[in-house]
Amino acid sequence: QLQLVESGGGLVQPGGSLRLSCTASGFTLDRYAIGWFRQAPGKEREGVSCISTSGGSTRSADSVKGRFTIYRDNVKSTVYLQMDSLKPEDTAVYSCAAVQFSNSINWCYLSRTWYNYWGQGTQVTVSS
Repeated sequence: QLQLVESGGGLVQPGGSLRLSCTASGFTLDRYAIGWFRQAPGKEREGVSCISTSGGSTRSADSVKGRFTIYRDNVKSTVYLQMDSLKPEDTAVYSCAAVQFSNSINWCYLSRTWYNYWGQGTQVTVSS
């Protein structure tokens, strides 16, 4: 059973940066498309960014375009979410999610229902 682990969250001032990591214990992620999602208190979980198995295709929500970058290192079996120019409204629990494919694919979706493995999440707080 794939278990995803997020790390890199924390407290940062507005305008600052954080890099989140998503890894899997005992598994390689090269046949998994990965998505990052976030959930703020009292709000529904929303898709932030996703990346295809090869890393050749990504997709991001309009609210983070130009500020967040998703990328992957399949040798290290890690997917990263680089978050720059953070705003207080980015405060949320960030979780990574995965869906497995038998072959490499070059697309991804920001729909929660597309994914079937989820991590526990890491808290990101943007505040002065």
